[in-house]
Amino acid sequence: MLQSTANLLRSLGRACEAWVQREFQPRRLLFNVLFYGSHLFLFAYGWYSSKQLVGLNIVLHYSVWVSRGAGLVLAYDGGLILVPMLRNIIRVIRPTLGWLMPPDENIWFHKQVAYSMAFWSMVHTTGHYVNFINVEISQARKETAHDIHFKQPGGITGHFMLLIMLLMYTTAHHKIRKQCFEAFWYTHHLAFFFMLGLYTHATGCFVRDTAEPDYIPTFPFYSTEHCLGYMSWRFTIWPGLLYFGERVWREIRARRATRLSKVLVHPSGAMELRITKPSFKYVAGQWLFLQVPELSSFQWHPFTITSAPDDPYVSVHIRQAGDFTQQLGERLGVGPSVVAAMTKAAMKGSEKDNNNALGPRGEFVEIDPAISNLTLPKVRIDGPYGAPAEDVFKNEVAILVGAGIGVTPFASILKHIWYSQRKCKLGSLRRVEFFWICRDAPSFGWFQSLLWAIESSQADPNFLRIHVYLTQKITEDIMWNIAVNDTGAEYDPLTLLRSRTTFGRPDWKTIYTKMRLAIEAGQYLPGATSQLRTKVGTYFCGPGPLAKAIKDACDETTCAKVEFSFAKEHF
Repeated sequence: MLQSTANLLRSLGRACEAWVQREFQPRRLLFNVLFYGSHLFLFAYGWYSSKQLVGLNIVLHYSVWVSRGAGLVLAYDGGLILVPMLRNIIRVIRPTLGWLMPPDENIWFHKQVAYSMAFWSMVHTTGHYVNFINVEISQARKETAHDIHFKQPGGITGHFMLLIMLLMYTTAHHKIRKQCFEAFWYTHHLAFFFMLGLYTHATGCFVRDTAEPDYIPTFPFYSTEHCLGYMSWRFTIWPGLLYFGERVWREIRARRATRLSKVLVHPSGAMELRITKPSFKYVAGQWLFLQVPELSSFQWHPFTITSAPDDPYVSVHIRQAGDFTQQLGERLGVGPSVVAAMTKAAMKGSEKDNNNALGPRGEFVEIDPAISNLTLPKVRIDGPYGAPAEDVFKNEVAILVGAGIGVTPFASILKHIWYSQRKCKLGSLRRVEFFWICRDAPSFGWFQSLLWAIESSQADPNFLRIHVYLTQKITEDIMWNIAVNDTGAEYDPLTLLRSRTTFGRPDWKTIYTKMRLAIEAGQYLPGATSQLRTKVGTYFCGPGPLAKAIKDACDETTCAKVEFSFAKEHF
Protein backbone atom coordinates (compact mmCIF):
# COMPACT_ATOMS: atom_id res chain seq x y z
CA MET A 1 0.00 0.00 0.00
CA LEU A 2 2.77 2.43 0.96
CA GLN A 3 4.73 1.48 -2.15
CA SER A 4 1.77 2.13 -4.47
CA THR A 5 1.11 5.48 -2.75
CA ALA A 6 4.75 6.45 -3.18
CA ASN A 7 4.65 5.50 -6.88
CA LEU A 8 1.47 7.54 -7.33
CA LEU A 9 3.06 10.58 -5.69
CA ARG A 10 6.16 10.25 -7.86
CA SER A 11 3.98 10.04 -10.98
CA LEU A 12 2.03 13.12 -9.92
CA GLY A 13 5.28 14.93 -9.21
CA ARG A 14 6.64 14.15 -12.66
CA ALA A 15 3.36 15.21 -14.27
CA CYS A 16 3.38 18.51 -12.36
CA GLU A 17 6.99 19.14 -13.30
CA ALA A 18 6.26 18.46 -16.98
CA TRP A 19 3.24 20.79 -16.82
CA VAL A 20 5.29 23.60 -15.29
CA GLN A 21 8.04 23.19 -17.89
CA ARG A 22 5.50 23.26 -20.71
CA GLU A 23 3.27 26.09 -19.52
CA PHE A 24 5.98 28.43 -18.25
CA GLN A 25 8.00 28.61 -21.43
CA PRO A 26 8.18 32.28 -22.56
CA ARG A 27 5.91 31.98 -25.61
CA ARG A 28 3.40 29.68 -23.90
CA LEU A 29 3.35 31.92 -20.83
CA LEU A 30 2.68 34.98 -23.00
CA PHE A 31 -0.16 33.14 -24.75
CA ASN A 32 -1.71 32.08 -21.42
CA VAL A 33 -1.57 35.63 -20.08
CA LEU A 34 -3.17 37.13 -23.21
CA PHE A 35 -5.71 34.38 -23.84
CA TYR A 36 -6.98 33.71 -20.33
CA GLY A 37 -6.43 37.30 -19.25
CA SER A 38 -8.72 38.58 -22.01
CA HIS A 39 -11.38 36.05 -21.01
CA LEU A 40 -11.28 37.06 -17.36
CA PHE A 41 -11.35 40.76 -18.30
CA LEU A 42 -14.47 40.29 -20.44
CA PHE A 43 -16.16 38.24 -17.75
CA ALA A 44 -15.44 40.97 -15.19
CA TYR A 45 -16.73 43.64 -17.58
CA GLY A 46 -19.93 41.67 -18.22
CA TRP A 47 -20.39 41.17 -14.46
CA TYR A 48 -19.93 44.88 -13.77
CA SER A 49 -22.14 46.10 -16.64
CA SER A 50 -25.04 43.99 -15.35
CA LYS A 51 -25.45 46.40 -12.42
CA GLN A 52 -27.66 48.59 -14.66
CA LEU A 53 -30.35 45.87 -14.79
CA VAL A 54 -32.23 47.32 -11.87
CA GLY A 55 -35.40 45.26 -12.29
CA LEU A 56 -33.62 41.93 -12.58
CA ASN A 57 -30.99 42.65 -9.93
CA ILE A 58 -33.67 42.97 -7.24
CA VAL A 59 -34.45 39.25 -7.40
CA LEU A 60 -31.63 37.58 -9.38
CA HIS A 61 -28.38 39.08 -8.09
CA TYR A 62 -25.37 36.80 -8.73
CA SER A 63 -26.98 34.45 -11.23
CA VAL A 64 -27.69 37.21 -13.75
CA TRP A 65 -24.22 38.72 -13.27
CA VAL A 66 -22.59 35.34 -13.87
CA SER A 67 -24.72 34.54 -16.92
CA ARG A 68 -24.10 37.98 -18.43
CA GLY A 69 -20.35 37.82 -17.87
CA ALA A 70 -20.07 34.33 -19.31
CA GLY A 71 -22.27 35.34 -22.25
CA LEU A 72 -19.88 38.12 -23.21
CA VAL A 73 -16.94 35.69 -23.08
CA LEU A 74 -18.86 33.24 -25.29
CA ALA A 75 -19.50 35.98 -27.85
CA TYR A 76 -15.75 36.65 -27.90
CA ASP A 77 -14.94 32.95 -28.35
CA GLY A 78 -17.64 32.62 -31.00
CA GLY A 79 -15.74 35.05 -33.21
CA LEU A 80 -12.32 33.74 -32.22
CA ILE A 81 -12.96 30.06 -32.98
CA LEU A 82 -13.26 30.66 -36.73
CA VAL A 83 -10.03 32.66 -37.07
CA PRO A 84 -7.62 29.66 -37.06
CA MET A 85 -9.80 27.99 -39.72
CA LEU A 86 -9.09 30.76 -42.26
CA ARG A 87 -6.57 28.49 -43.97
CA ASN A 88 -5.97 30.58 -47.09
CA ILE A 89 -5.36 33.76 -45.11
CA ILE A 90 -2.98 31.89 -42.79
CA ARG A 91 -1.12 30.49 -45.81
CA VAL A 92 -0.64 34.00 -47.22
CA ILE A 93 0.56 35.63 -43.98
CA ARG A 94 2.63 32.63 -42.87
CA PRO A 95 5.96 33.66 -44.52
CA THR A 96 5.88 37.19 -43.10
CA LEU A 97 4.09 36.90 -39.74
CA GLY A 98 5.24 33.44 -38.69
CA TRP A 99 7.53 35.00 -36.07
CA LEU A 100 4.60 36.76 -34.40
CA MET A 101 2.24 33.80 -34.12
CA PRO A 102 2.83 30.09 -34.82
CA PRO A 103 0.66 29.51 -37.93
CA ASP A 104 1.20 25.76 -37.80
CA GLU A 105 -0.53 25.59 -34.41
CA ASN A 106 -3.86 26.80 -35.75
CA ILE A 107 -5.62 23.51 -34.97
CA TRP A 108 -4.23 23.57 -31.43
CA PHE A 109 -5.49 27.14 -30.96
CA HIS A 110 -8.88 26.14 -32.40
CA LYS A 111 -9.09 23.41 -29.74
CA GLN A 112 -8.14 25.82 -26.93
CA VAL A 113 -11.00 28.13 -27.93
CA ALA A 114 -13.34 25.13 -28.11
CA TYR A 115 -12.36 24.04 -24.59
CA SER A 116 -12.97 27.58 -23.38
CA MET A 117 -16.39 27.64 -25.04
CA ALA A 118 -17.32 24.35 -23.34
CA PHE A 119 -16.42 25.74 -19.92
CA TRP A 120 -18.11 29.14 -20.30
CA SER A 121 -21.18 27.50 -21.87
CA MET A 122 -21.67 25.48 -18.68
CA VAL A 123 -21.30 28.65 -16.59
CA HIS A 124 -23.62 30.66 -18.83
CA THR A 125 -26.28 27.92 -19.05
CA THR A 126 -26.25 27.21 -15.31
CA GLY A 127 -26.62 30.92 -14.54
CA HIS A 128 -29.59 31.23 -16.88
CA TYR A 129 -31.33 28.15 -15.51
CA VAL A 130 -31.16 29.76 -12.08
CA ASN A 131 -32.37 33.05 -13.59
CA PHE A 132 -35.41 31.52 -15.26
CA ILE A 133 -36.46 29.56 -12.19
CA ASN A 134 -36.13 32.64 -9.95
CA VAL A 135 -38.09 34.77 -12.43
CA GLU A 136 -40.97 32.31 -12.25
CA ILE A 137 -40.82 32.03 -8.44
CA SER A 138 -40.62 35.77 -7.81
CA GLN A 139 -42.95 36.69 -10.71
CA ALA A 140 -40.64 39.60 -11.52
CA ARG A 141 -42.07 39.04 -14.99
CA LYS A 142 -45.30 37.30 -15.84
CA GLU A 143 -43.53 34.36 -17.48
CA THR A 144 -42.81 30.76 -16.60
CA ALA A 145 -39.40 29.17 -16.76
CA HIS A 146 -40.73 26.73 -19.38
CA ASP A 147 -41.86 29.58 -21.64
CA ILE A 148 -38.51 31.37 -21.37
CA HIS A 149 -36.67 28.11 -22.07
CA PHE A 150 -38.59 26.87 -25.07
CA LYS A 151 -40.78 29.67 -26.47
CA GLN A 152 -38.48 32.69 -26.54
CA PRO A 153 -35.66 33.16 -29.08
CA GLY A 154 -32.93 33.23 -26.43
CA GLY A 155 -33.98 29.91 -24.91
CA ILE A 156 -34.65 28.22 -28.25
CA THR A 157 -31.31 29.24 -29.82
CA GLY A 158 -29.45 28.47 -26.60
CA HIS A 159 -30.69 24.87 -26.41
CA PHE A 160 -30.20 24.50 -30.15
CA MET A 161 -26.54 25.52 -29.80
CA LEU A 162 -26.03 23.21 -26.83
CA LEU A 163 -27.30 20.26 -28.88
CA ILE A 164 -24.93 21.11 -31.74
CA MET A 165 -22.01 21.46 -29.32
CA LEU A 166 -22.78 18.04 -27.85
CA LEU A 167 -22.67 16.44 -31.30
CA MET A 168 -19.58 18.32 -32.43
CA TYR A 169 -17.54 17.76 -29.28
CA THR A 170 -18.26 14.04 -28.97
CA THR A 171 -17.47 13.21 -32.61
CA ALA A 172 -14.31 15.36 -32.51
CA HIS A 173 -12.69 12.99 -30.00
CA HIS A 174 -9.58 11.50 -31.61
CA LYS A 175 -10.79 7.89 -31.23
CA ILE A 176 -14.14 8.57 -32.91
CA ARG A 177 -12.50 10.73 -35.56
CA LYS A 178 -10.02 7.97 -36.38
CA GLN A 179 -12.64 5.20 -36.53
CA CYS A 180 -15.34 7.18 -38.32
CA PHE A 181 -14.08 10.34 -39.95
CA GLU A 182 -17.44 10.84 -41.65
CA ALA A 183 -19.18 11.40 -38.30
CA PHE A 184 -16.66 14.08 -37.40
CA TRP A 185 -16.86 15.72 -40.83
CA TYR A 186 -20.62 16.00 -41.05
CA THR A 187 -21.29 17.05 -37.45
CA HIS A 188 -18.53 19.65 -37.57
CA HIS A 189 -20.31 21.32 -40.45
CA LEU A 190 -23.23 21.97 -38.12
CA ALA A 191 -21.04 24.92 -37.09
CA PHE A 192 -22.85 26.90 -39.82
CA PHE A 193 -26.14 26.57 -37.90
CA PHE A 194 -24.36 27.10 -34.59
CA MET A 195 -23.08 30.47 -35.77
CA LEU A 196 -26.56 31.47 -36.97
CA GLY A 197 -27.85 30.64 -33.48
CA LEU A 198 -25.06 32.66 -31.90
CA TYR A 199 -25.78 35.74 -34.01
CA THR A 200 -29.52 35.62 -33.21
CA HIS A 201 -29.27 34.49 -29.58
CA ALA A 202 -30.02 37.92 -28.08
CA THR A 203 -33.03 38.79 -30.26
CA GLY A 204 -35.53 37.80 -27.56
CA CYS A 205 -34.87 40.89 -25.44
CA PHE A 206 -34.73 38.93 -22.18
CA VAL A 207 -32.16 41.38 -20.82
CA ARG A 208 -34.06 44.70 -20.57
CA ASP A 209 -34.93 47.47 -18.16
CA THR A 210 -38.69 47.27 -18.78
CA ALA A 211 -41.34 44.79 -17.70
CA GLU A 212 -42.34 43.95 -21.29
CA PRO A 213 -40.07 43.38 -24.33
CA ASP A 214 -39.62 46.42 -26.56
CA TYR A 215 -39.82 44.98 -30.09
CA ILE A 216 -39.57 47.04 -33.28
CA PRO A 217 -40.56 46.06 -36.86
CA THR A 218 -37.08 46.65 -38.39
CA PHE A 219 -33.75 44.88 -37.95
CA PRO A 220 -32.56 43.85 -35.35
CA PHE A 221 -36.28 43.68 -34.33
CA TYR A 222 -35.78 44.90 -30.77
CA SER A 223 -35.16 48.32 -29.29
CA THR A 224 -31.57 49.00 -28.32
CA GLU A 225 -32.82 51.64 -25.93
CA HIS A 226 -34.58 49.25 -23.56
CA CYS A 227 -33.18 45.86 -24.66
CA LEU A 228 -29.75 45.91 -23.07
CA GLY A 229 -27.98 43.07 -24.87
CA TYR A 230 -24.33 43.46 -25.82
CA MET A 231 -25.14 43.41 -29.57
CA SER A 232 -21.93 41.42 -29.88
CA TRP A 233 -23.03 40.04 -33.25
CA ARG A 234 -21.81 43.32 -34.77
CA PHE A 235 -18.26 42.20 -33.99
CA THR A 236 -18.40 38.41 -34.07
CA ILE A 237 -20.07 38.27 -37.47
CA TRP A 238 -16.94 39.43 -39.31
CA PRO A 239 -14.90 36.25 -38.80
CA GLY A 240 -18.01 34.35 -39.85
CA LEU A 241 -18.29 36.35 -43.08
CA LEU A 242 -14.58 35.86 -43.79
CA TYR A 243 -14.87 32.13 -43.22
CA PHE A 244 -17.98 31.85 -45.39
CA GLY A 245 -16.24 33.81 -48.16
CA GLU A 246 -13.20 31.55 -47.95
CA ARG A 247 -15.31 28.40 -48.17
CA VAL A 248 -17.04 29.76 -51.27
CA TRP A 249 -13.66 30.57 -52.82
CA ARG A 250 -12.35 27.10 -51.95
CA GLU A 251 -15.38 25.51 -53.63
CA ILE A 252 -14.84 27.56 -56.80
CA ARG A 253 -11.11 26.81 -56.86
CA ALA A 254 -11.63 23.08 -56.28
CA ARG A 255 -13.95 22.82 -59.29
CA ARG A 256 -11.21 23.83 -61.76
CA ALA A 257 -10.15 21.16 -64.25
CA THR A 258 -8.65 18.18 -62.38
CA ARG A 259 -7.78 14.71 -63.68
CA LEU A 260 -6.53 11.57 -61.94
CA SER A 261 -3.93 10.35 -64.44
CA LYS A 262 -2.32 7.35 -62.74
CA VAL A 263 -2.39 5.27 -59.56
CA LEU A 264 0.52 3.27 -58.14
CA VAL A 265 -0.13 0.82 -55.32
CA HIS A 266 2.81 -0.12 -53.09
CA PRO A 267 3.13 -2.90 -50.47
CA SER A 268 1.28 -2.38 -47.18
CA GLY A 269 -1.57 -0.67 -49.04
CA ALA A 270 0.01 2.72 -49.77
CA MET A 271 -1.62 4.17 -52.89
CA GLU A 272 0.13 6.88 -54.87
CA LEU A 273 -2.36 9.07 -56.74
CA ARG A 274 -0.95 11.21 -59.54
CA ILE A 275 -3.21 14.10 -60.42
CA THR A 276 -3.03 16.66 -63.20
CA LYS A 277 -4.27 20.18 -62.43
CA PRO A 278 -2.55 23.03 -64.34
CA SER A 279 -3.99 25.74 -62.03
CA PHE A 280 -2.52 24.12 -58.89
CA LYS A 281 0.68 25.84 -57.70
CA TYR A 282 2.38 24.79 -54.47
CA VAL A 283 5.59 24.76 -52.42
CA ALA A 284 7.40 21.61 -51.35
CA GLY A 285 6.11 20.37 -47.98
CA GLN A 286 2.55 21.70 -48.30
CA TRP A 287 -0.66 19.66 -48.17
CA LEU A 288 -4.12 19.57 -49.74
CA PHE A 289 -7.69 18.36 -49.33
CA LEU A 290 -8.85 15.52 -51.60
CA GLN A 291 -12.41 14.64 -52.60
CA VAL A 292 -13.67 11.69 -54.65
CA PRO A 293 -17.27 12.64 -55.61
CA GLU A 294 -18.09 9.05 -56.55
CA LEU A 295 -17.50 8.01 -52.92
CA SER A 296 -18.83 11.18 -51.29
CA SER A 297 -19.86 14.57 -52.65
CA PHE A 298 -19.23 16.33 -49.35
CA GLN A 299 -16.21 14.76 -47.65
CA TRP A 300 -12.76 16.32 -48.00
CA HIS A 301 -9.73 14.49 -46.56
CA PRO A 302 -6.30 16.07 -45.88
CA PHE A 303 -3.16 14.54 -47.42
CA THR A 304 0.43 15.70 -47.74
CA ILE A 305 1.70 16.49 -51.24
CA THR A 306 4.47 14.01 -52.10
CA SER A 307 5.48 15.38 -55.49
CA ALA A 308 7.84 18.29 -56.03
CA PRO A 309 6.83 21.59 -57.70
CA ASP A 310 9.08 20.61 -60.65
CA ASP A 311 7.10 17.41 -61.30
CA PRO A 312 4.50 17.52 -64.10
CA TYR A 313 1.84 16.16 -61.75
CA VAL A 314 0.59 16.46 -58.15
CA SER A 315 0.87 13.25 -56.12
CA VAL A 316 -0.32 12.09 -52.71
CA HIS A 317 0.40 8.82 -50.90
CA ILE A 318 -2.58 7.28 -49.09
CA ARG A 319 -2.42 4.35 -46.71
CA GLN A 320 -5.53 2.17 -46.66
CA ALA A 321 -6.43 2.50 -42.99
CA GLY A 322 -9.87 4.13 -42.61
CA ASP A 323 -13.30 3.84 -44.23
CA PHE A 324 -12.64 6.34 -47.00
CA THR A 325 -9.20 5.01 -47.98
CA GLN A 326 -10.39 1.40 -48.02
CA GLN A 327 -13.39 2.34 -50.18
CA LEU A 328 -11.01 4.13 -52.55
CA GLY A 329 -8.77 1.04 -52.72
CA GLU A 330 -11.78 -1.16 -53.55
CA ARG A 331 -12.91 1.30 -56.23
CA LEU A 332 -9.47 1.17 -57.84
CA GLY A 333 -9.40 -2.62 -57.76
CA VAL A 334 -6.56 -2.85 -55.26
CA GLY A 335 -8.39 -3.77 -52.08
CA PRO A 336 -7.21 -5.89 -49.17
CA SER A 337 -6.55 -9.08 -51.21
CA VAL A 338 -4.16 -7.37 -53.64
CA VAL A 339 -2.39 -5.49 -50.85
CA ALA A 340 -2.07 -8.67 -48.76
CA ALA A 341 -0.37 -10.50 -51.62
CA MET A 342 2.05 -7.64 -52.24
CA THR A 343 2.84 -7.32 -48.55
CA LYS A 344 3.46 -11.07 -48.19
CA ALA A 345 5.96 -10.98 -51.06
CA ALA A 346 7.69 -7.94 -49.61
CA MET A 347 7.93 -9.50 -46.14
CA LYS A 348 10.06 -12.35 -47.54
CA GLY A 349 12.71 -9.89 -48.65
CA SER A 350 15.00 -10.25 -51.63
CA GLU A 351 18.52 -9.34 -52.61
CA LYS A 352 19.19 -6.58 -55.10
CA ASP A 353 18.89 -7.72 -58.67
CA ASN A 354 21.70 -6.39 -60.85
CA ASN A 355 19.44 -6.42 -63.89
CA ASN A 356 16.83 -4.32 -62.16
CA ALA A 357 17.53 -1.14 -60.25
CA LEU A 358 14.95 -2.12 -57.68
CA GLY A 359 14.17 -5.62 -56.51
CA PRO A 360 10.80 -7.11 -55.56
CA ARG A 361 10.42 -4.82 -52.57
CA GLY A 362 10.26 -1.85 -54.92
CA GLU A 363 7.56 -3.39 -57.08
CA PHE A 364 4.10 -1.83 -57.29
CA VAL A 365 0.81 -2.25 -59.06
CA GLU A 366 0.30 0.46 -61.67
CA ILE A 367 -3.20 1.53 -62.64
CA ASP A 368 -2.94 3.48 -65.87
CA PRO A 369 -6.14 4.00 -67.90
CA ALA A 370 -4.04 3.92 -71.07
CA ILE A 371 -3.02 0.29 -70.48
CA SER A 372 -5.93 -1.06 -68.42
CA ASN A 373 -9.68 -1.34 -68.80
CA LEU A 374 -10.38 0.31 -65.43
CA THR A 375 -11.88 3.79 -65.52
CA LEU A 376 -10.31 6.03 -62.88
CA PRO A 377 -12.75 8.02 -60.74
CA LYS A 378 -13.03 11.78 -60.86
CA VAL A 379 -11.22 13.66 -58.10
CA ARG A 380 -11.13 17.22 -56.80
CA ILE A 381 -8.33 18.86 -54.84
CA ASP A 382 -8.43 21.97 -52.68
CA GLY A 383 -5.31 23.80 -51.59
CA PRO A 384 -2.43 24.05 -51.17
CA TYR A 385 -2.05 24.87 -47.48
CA GLY A 386 1.02 25.78 -45.50
CA ALA A 387 3.10 23.38 -43.40
CA PRO A 388 6.26 23.60 -41.25
CA ALA A 389 8.34 21.69 -43.80
CA GLU A 390 8.18 24.74 -46.10
CA ASP A 391 10.95 26.30 -44.01
CA VAL A 392 13.55 23.57 -44.59
CA PHE A 393 15.69 25.75 -46.86
CA LYS A 394 15.98 28.49 -44.21
CA ASN A 395 18.30 26.31 -42.10
CA GLU A 396 21.92 25.31 -42.53
CA VAL A 397 21.12 21.79 -41.34
CA ALA A 398 17.73 20.11 -41.78
CA ILE A 399 16.74 17.00 -39.84
CA LEU A 400 13.72 15.28 -41.40
CA VAL A 401 12.03 12.62 -39.27
CA GLY A 402 9.16 10.51 -40.58
CA ALA A 403 7.44 7.64 -38.77
CA GLY A 404 5.67 5.14 -41.05
CA ILE A 405 3.35 6.91 -43.49
CA GLY A 406 4.46 10.12 -41.74
CA VAL A 407 7.32 10.13 -44.21
CA THR A 408 5.02 11.63 -46.87
CA PRO A 409 5.85 15.34 -46.29
CA PHE A 410 9.51 14.62 -46.86
CA ALA A 411 9.00 12.91 -50.21
CA SER A 412 8.22 16.32 -51.68
CA ILE A 413 11.07 17.95 -49.75
CA LEU A 414 13.64 15.34 -50.86
CA LYS A 415 12.49 15.58 -54.47
CA HIS A 416 12.73 19.36 -54.32
CA ILE A 417 16.22 19.12 -52.82
CA TRP A 418 17.16 16.83 -55.69
CA TYR A 419 15.93 19.32 -58.28
CA SER A 420 17.51 22.25 -56.40
CA GLN A 421 20.88 20.50 -56.30
CA ARG A 422 20.86 20.19 -60.06
CA LYS A 423 20.03 23.91 -60.36
CA CYS A 424 22.51 24.91 -57.59
CA LYS A 425 19.71 26.67 -55.67
CA LEU A 426 19.90 25.21 -52.18
CA GLY A 427 19.90 28.55 -50.36
CA SER A 428 21.30 28.28 -46.82
CA LEU A 429 20.92 24.49 -46.71
CA ARG A 430 24.24 22.64 -46.36
CA ARG A 431 23.38 19.29 -44.81
CA VAL A 432 20.28 17.06 -44.61
CA GLU A 433 19.75 14.19 -42.18
CA PHE A 434 16.76 12.02 -43.08
CA PHE A 435 15.39 9.58 -40.47
CA TRP A 436 12.74 7.05 -41.45
CA ILE A 437 11.25 4.89 -38.69
CA CYS A 438 9.08 1.93 -39.77
CA ARG A 439 7.36 -0.88 -37.92
CA ASP A 440 7.58 -3.41 -40.75
CA ALA A 441 9.79 -4.10 -43.74
CA PRO A 442 7.11 -3.74 -46.49
CA SER A 443 6.65 -0.08 -45.56
CA PHE A 444 10.07 0.60 -47.08
CA GLY A 445 8.49 0.00 -50.48
CA TRP A 446 6.49 3.24 -50.26
CA PHE A 447 9.40 5.50 -51.25
CA GLN A 448 12.15 3.04 -52.02
CA SER A 449 12.48 4.11 -55.65
CA LEU A 450 12.63 7.78 -54.71
CA LEU A 451 15.26 7.26 -52.01
CA TRP A 452 17.33 5.04 -54.27
CA ALA A 453 17.31 7.65 -57.06
CA ILE A 454 18.23 10.51 -54.69
CA GLU A 455 20.93 8.50 -52.94
CA SER A 456 22.56 7.37 -56.18
CA SER A 457 22.63 10.90 -57.61
CA GLN A 458 24.49 12.48 -54.68
CA ALA A 459 27.83 13.98 -55.71
CA ASP A 460 28.62 14.72 -52.05
CA PRO A 461 27.79 11.64 -49.92
CA ASN A 462 27.76 13.80 -46.77
CA PHE A 463 25.15 16.28 -47.98
CA LEU A 464 22.22 13.87 -47.60
CA ARG A 465 22.46 11.01 -45.14
CA ILE A 466 19.64 8.49 -44.84
CA HIS A 467 18.99 6.71 -41.53
CA VAL A 468 16.46 3.87 -41.60
CA TYR A 469 15.16 2.28 -38.39
CA LEU A 470 13.09 -0.90 -38.25
CA THR A 471 11.22 -1.29 -34.96
CA GLN A 472 9.46 -4.56 -35.80
CA LYS A 473 10.57 -7.87 -34.30
CA ILE A 474 12.68 -9.59 -36.97
CA THR A 475 10.98 -12.56 -38.64
CA GLU A 476 12.75 -15.71 -39.78
CA ASP A 477 12.44 -14.71 -43.45
CA ILE A 478 14.06 -11.31 -42.81
CA MET A 479 16.78 -12.86 -40.65
CA TRP A 480 17.62 -15.40 -43.35
CA ASN A 481 17.65 -12.67 -45.99
CA ILE A 482 20.10 -10.59 -43.93
CA ALA A 483 22.37 -13.57 -43.25
CA VAL A 484 22.54 -14.52 -46.95
CA ASN A 485 22.75 -11.10 -48.57
CA ASP A 486 24.18 -8.59 -46.10
CA THR A 487 27.75 -9.78 -45.67
CA GLY A 488 29.99 -7.82 -48.03
CA ALA A 489 27.03 -6.50 -50.02
CA GLU A 490 27.03 -2.96 -51.36
CA TYR A 491 23.31 -2.50 -50.65
CA ASP A 492 21.16 -3.11 -47.59
CA PRO A 493 19.06 -6.26 -48.17
CA LEU A 494 15.91 -4.73 -46.63
CA THR A 495 15.79 -1.27 -48.19
CA LEU A 496 18.11 -1.88 -51.16
CA LEU A 497 19.86 1.39 -50.25
CA ARG A 498 23.52 1.99 -49.54
CA SER A 499 22.52 3.22 -46.08
CA ARG A 500 22.25 0.37 -43.59
CA THR A 501 19.09 -0.39 -41.63
CA THR A 502 19.29 -0.04 -37.84
CA PHE A 503 17.10 -2.33 -35.75
CA GLY A 504 15.34 -0.76 -32.78
CA ARG A 505 14.45 2.79 -31.83
CA PRO A 506 16.77 5.79 -32.23
CA ASP A 507 18.35 7.38 -29.15
CA TRP A 508 17.53 11.00 -29.92
CA LYS A 509 19.51 12.60 -27.11
CA THR A 510 22.66 10.78 -28.22
CA ILE A 511 22.06 11.67 -31.88
CA TYR A 512 21.59 15.37 -31.17
CA THR A 513 24.46 15.56 -28.69
CA LYS A 514 26.89 14.01 -31.18
CA MET A 515 25.73 16.41 -33.88
CA ARG A 516 26.16 19.44 -31.60
CA LEU A 517 29.68 18.37 -30.60
CA ALA A 518 30.63 17.80 -34.25
CA ILE A 519 29.30 21.23 -35.26
CA GLU A 520 31.12 22.94 -32.39
CA ALA A 521 34.37 21.17 -33.34
CA GLY A 522 34.02 22.28 -36.97
CA GLN A 523 33.82 18.69 -38.23
CA TYR A 524 30.19 18.62 -39.29
CA LEU A 525 30.12 21.80 -41.41
CA PRO A 526 33.66 22.37 -42.68
CA GLY A 527 34.49 26.03 -43.11
CA ALA A 528 31.74 27.28 -40.79
CA THR A 529 32.60 30.42 -38.84
CA SER A 530 32.77 29.62 -35.14
CA GLN A 531 31.36 33.02 -34.15
CA LEU A 532 28.10 32.43 -36.03
CA ARG A 533 25.22 30.44 -34.56
CA THR A 534 24.34 27.36 -36.61
CA LYS A 535 20.61 26.79 -37.21
CA VAL A 536 19.49 23.17 -37.16
CA GLY A 537 15.81 22.70 -37.99
CA THR A 538 14.00 19.47 -37.13
CA TYR A 539 10.80 18.67 -39.03
CA PHE A 540 8.70 15.76 -37.83
CA CYS A 541 5.57 13.92 -38.94
CA GLY A 542 4.27 11.07 -36.80
CA PRO A 543 2.78 10.16 -33.42
CA GLY A 544 2.76 12.49 -30.42
CA PRO A 545 4.97 10.48 -27.98
CA LEU A 546 7.78 10.34 -30.53
CA ALA A 547 7.39 14.06 -31.22
CA LYS A 548 7.78 14.80 -27.50
CA ALA A 549 10.99 12.75 -27.27
CA ILE A 550 12.52 14.58 -30.25
CA LYS A 551 11.43 18.01 -29.01
CA ASP A 552 12.92 17.32 -25.58
CA ALA A 553 16.20 16.33 -27.23
CA CYS A 554 16.17 19.58 -29.27
CA ASP A 555 15.52 21.72 -26.18
CA GLU A 556 18.19 20.00 -24.09
CA THR A 557 20.85 20.12 -26.81
CA THR A 558 20.44 23.77 -27.85
CA CYS A 559 23.39 25.92 -26.78
CA ALA A 560 24.97 29.30 -27.54
CA LYS A 561 26.61 28.12 -30.79
CA VAL A 562 23.97 25.69 -32.08
CA GLU A 563 20.23 26.38 -32.19
CA PHE A 564 18.00 23.31 -32.53
CA SER A 565 14.39 24.08 -33.48
CA PHE A 566 11.48 21.66 -33.75
CA ALA A 567 8.31 21.70 -35.85
CA LYS A 568 5.60 19.05 -36.09
CA GLU A 569 3.27 18.45 -39.01
CA HIS A 570 -0.40 19.16 -38.23
CA PHE A 571 -3.66 18.70 -40.15
